[in-house]
Formats: sequence, structure tokens, C-alpha cells
Amino acid sequence: MIVRNSMIRHGRRAVAAPASQSCLRSLSSSTPRPAAPWQTGPATAVAEPPAELASAPTQTSAHSQSFALAQAAARKAGLAAIPSNHAEYERQRSLTRPLGSRVTSRYHPDQDLVNPPHDVTLEMLMAAQSHMGHHVGQWNPANQRYIYGERAGIHIISLETTAAHLRRAARVVEEVAYHGGLILFVGTRKGQMPAVVRAAELAGGCHLYQKWVPGGITNRDVILANGRLKVVDERDRELPGFEAHLRDCRPVVPDLVVCLNPVENYPLLHECGLAGIPTIGVIDTDADPTWVTYQIPANDDSLRCITLIAGMLGRAGERGQARRLADANDGICTWETPREIATFIRREAKERAREKEAALQEAAEQGLLDDKPLTREQFLSDEELLSEMTDPPIAPNPSSPEA
Repeated sequence: MIVRNSMIRHGRRAVAAPASQSCLRSLSSSTPRPAAPWQTGPATAVAEPPAELASAPTQTSAHSQSFALAQAAARKAGLAAIPSNHAEYERQRSLTRPLGSRVTSRYHPDQDLVNPPHDVTLEMLMAAQSHMGHHVGQWNPANQRYIYGERAGIHIISLETTAAHLRRAARVVEEVAYHGGLILFVGTRKGQMPAVVRAAELAGGCHLYQKWVPGGITNRDVILANGRLKVVDERDRELPGFEAHLRDCRPVVPDLVVCLNPVENYPLLHECGLAGIPTIGVIDTDADPTWVTYQIPANDDSLRCITLIAGMLGRAGERGQARRLADANDGICTWETPREIATFIRREAKERAREKEAALQEAAEQGLLDDKPLTREQFLSDEELLSEMTDPPIAPNPSSPEA
């Protein structure tokens, strides 16, 4: 037992001790080691590397050169085959071009702005995201009749209802433009300015893309006092002679207001209600539909949806203006003269009649009147008199009963 414990203790110490310098030297040297005193055999020597390994670098460099030459030759062959490959590609392309489907309609970001549609479809409304409402917790219960359902906590607007209300609003805009009414397009959110300006340009109306000044309708005598006015005929030509009336008349108000974001323009809609001006508004699920006269249930947060709606309403106004001008060329006036202008015309006519009568009385008192009777030529205008002088007389038809 004592011998075993001693061997375990000294054996562990011998294993854990570092190797001596003579042992490390013998392992790292390639020279023959001298024989130890206790060795009786010949000394061992480390084997030298063979001659093939000595010539290995030369063989590796030759192999690398041959590989580089082969790679360069392959690259030249690939470059030489490019024209033929391209010709084959074009041939295959010409053969396969008639195959497959053709995309006839592509969406462009300014498509509804440059060329607005005359009518909408459910696909167009779906692509414009007109059906996306707000969260179910933000809805207005008055919009229940416009909501189709709910998905992922978001209300879905019925596109059939949107299309029907949009066509009704377009009809209203067309008739107002046909009867010579003034239409105001309002859109004050960021990004709505191009749509508002384009719609007003098509409909021949006015636009507003900044904040509405409260009192622009109810207190227009002060706020809009510096606005320029003009009087036009049925062909939109400016008429002279109304300068005195325009200095004293009140600023005009729109006959129809189209509001693309009613939530931010409640003061405008309230003033329109007080003045009896009809309004058209895009009503989202969180808006109050009683603020406007004609509702268009749609997503007011989508610029594409707003551009589509404004473009269609602008097209409707353009059709109304075209109809009005066509009837004006045929001698039909679709609107009545405003009461203020009619009163001014009657007053001016009475004043001119009184001035003429006073001039005749003064001429009679001074004896300047001519007692000769008036001739027919004196009642004709210059144009009528000139036409009678230049046009030849019409000869009677001998076959007529009168002849």
C-alpha cells in the first residue's frame, strides 16, 4: 500500500514536469542524436525530404501558367460567341413575342390627373382604395348605410354605394355648370392641390387649396372687398359699361361647393349652410354626413381616390360648360340675368331716356329741332344701312303666286 501511494504521487509529478532542453533540442533538430549512455544501439537520424518535394514549386508554377492560358482562351471564345448568341436571342424573342398575355392598361400616377375619366367602375374605385375606411372605434354611426362590412378591425365602404353617389354628384355639377353657376373646389390637405386645380380648370370654376378664411361667405363684404369682378354674356365675353355697377355691388358667392376633406373645413360648410349654398363632400367613416348636401362615401386619406373623384367631377363640369356654350351659339341662354344687374340695366335705361328727353326739350326751346319727318334710314343701324347699300336687291320669283 505504501509503495502504491508513492508511485502515484511521484508519477503525477513526473508527468506534470516540463520537458528538458535536451529533449526539445532532439525533437527540433534534424541531425543525428548522440547515443545516450544507456543506449547500446546505433544513433537514429531524421529522414530528409525526397527530391520530388523539392521540385514541387516549379511544377506548381507551370500548372498555374497553363491554367491561365486556358482561361484566357475560354474568355476569347466567349467574346467571339457574343454576336451569334445575341442574334439567336433576338430570333427567339421575335418568335415568342406574340405569345402570352398583353397588358393593355397600365397605371400611371398622373393618369387620373391629366386625363380624368368620364365615368368610374368598381375596379377603378377598388384600385384607388376607395373602400378603405377607418378603425371601427372611430366610426360615425350615421355612416352605417355606407359600410359594407368589417375586416381586421377596419370598416369597408360599399363600392356600389360610392359609385352611385359619385354619379349623382357628377350630375349635379354638370347641371350647375350648364346653367352658368360658379363652382368652388376645396381641398386643403397636403397633396390635394393638383387635383383641386385640375378639377377647377376643367369645370371653369374656382379652387381653394389653403385654409378657408372664416367669414368668407357670411362676411364677404369685408373679406372679399378687393376681389375683381366682371360681367359676361352667354358666350363668356366680357361686357363693357358696368364699371359703375361693379364698384358698388357685393362680392359673389359660389353656387356649388365641392369639398374633398370636410373634416378640416367645417367652418366653410357651416357658412354654406347658413347661406343656402349646396355642397358636395367626400365622407369617410369618421365624418358626419349631415355636414354636406350630397355625400360621396369614400376614403378621403387616399390621394389616388381624391384625384379620381375630383377628376370625374371636373369632367362633369366640362360637359356642362360645353353644353351651355353650344346652346349659346344656337341663341339659347340657359341662365337668367342676376337681379342686381337687371335692376342696374333698367335704372341706366331710365336715366338715358330722361337725359334724351331733357336734351330734346332743350333743343325745342332753342329752336334747333328739324320739322322734317324722320326717314327709314334714320332708324337703321350702321351695319344694316351698309348691308342694304352693298347687297343687291332680291328679284321676285316669277313662278311665285305674288308675281
